[in-house]
Amino acid sequence: MAPKPGVEWNTALSHLVLGVVSLHAAASTAQASRGAAAGFLLQVLAAATMLAPGLSTHEDCLAGAWVATVIGLPLLAFDFHWVNGDRSSANLLLGGGMVLAVAGGHLGPEGRSVAGQAMLLVVAVTILIVAVFTANTYGMWGGAMLGVAGLLSRLEEDRLLLLPKEDICRWALAAGSWAYCRALHTQRLQWE
Repeated sequence: MAPKPGVEWNTALSHLVLGVVSLHAAASTAQASRGAAAGFLLQVLAAATMLAPGLSTHEDCLAGAWVATVIGLPLLAFDFHWVNGDRSSANLLLGGGMVLAVAGGHLGPEGRSVAGQAMLLVVAVTILIVAVFTANTYGMWGGAMLGVAGLLSRLEEDRLLLLPKEDICRWALAAGSWAYCRALHTQRLQWE
């Protein structure tokens, strides 16, 4: 059964918004936060594999989403922790992401899914904790939206609010990326 045209547009739009927000975030953080910029660029590449004709095989999409989750998101959290002086958590998150990236080939599809969702939730919670202790409102929103995306991805339902669950997760990731980019700028201004 072919997907409905409205569903295809919603999916394409959610990928496009996530890609554009992530590209803007990468460009605006490139000078001050190279790790975060690289994490945002991985999200752009994952969204681009879905939008570019001929590149969006199922395996490419899964690989892009996997890399954006287990390497890209820890890069974002790494920079946020590093700026706030929590270097041990920054290194632990990035190291954990690298280990998952290497081990991903040995995990089955369900194992990769669970590991990716766990990484998303760990990144969201750690960003949220640091943001609360530093009173960074954007960081709190960014962490909350990343957490929402992680929790929604674990739901059994295929549709939420009349949209596919994956589209809503991408909208939450886009909102979280925007807020997180603002949080980095706020944090950098406080330290200067």
